[in-house]
Amino acid sequence: MKLDLKRFAQQPGGALPFQFQLDLSDVEWSGTRPFTRPIQVKGEVRNRAGAMMLTVRLDTILSLACDRCAKPFERGKTVEYETLLALELANGENDDIVVAGPDGELELDGLMREVFLLEMDTKNLCDPDCKGLCPGCGVDLNVEKCRCKREIDPRLAKLAQLLEPEKADQ
Repeated sequence: MKLDLKRFAQQPGGALPFQFQLDLSDVEWSGTRPFTRPIQVKGEVRNRAGAMMLTVRLDTILSLACDRCAKPFERGKTVEYETLLALELANGENDDIVVAGPDGELELDGLMREVFLLEMDTKNLCDPDCKGLCPGCGVDLNVEKCRCKREIDPRLAKLAQLLEPEKADQ
C-alpha cells in the first residue's frame, strides 16, 4: 500500500486513515513459518502544523512451537508503532524519521514488514512455567516425570551414600 504524502503535507490539521492486510506467509522464523494468518494493519497519518506523524497498530495470531517442549501453540501478537514522516531531510540524518520516496509516496508494505519482524520475540514458550524436555530420555516434563536413572559423579559417590540412610528414616 502506498500513501501520497506530497499532497497530504499541504493539508495542515488533516488525518489520513488507512487499513490493509500484510501477508508474511513466505517468512521463515526460527525454522518455522509462524505467519499462517495475515497481519491486520490499521493506522493513520496526522498532519499537525506541517509535522506528519504515522501511528500504526499491527495485529495477528502466530502459529509457534515452544522452545522448551516443542509443542505447537498459537499466540496473539500486537505491535504498536509511531514515527515522524518527512518528504525530505535537510541535514540527511534520519534516525527517528521515515522519509518518503522521491515521488512523495510512502511504501507501507515494506516498512510494516520490517517493523513487525523487528518486534518478534526471540524465545517462544507455550507457558512461562514450561519445564521442557528431559535432555536424557526426551520425555515432556510437563506431562510426566523423567525416566532417566541419575548417574552420580564418582567423586561424590561417598556423599550420596551418607544421604541414603536419611531417606530411609523419612
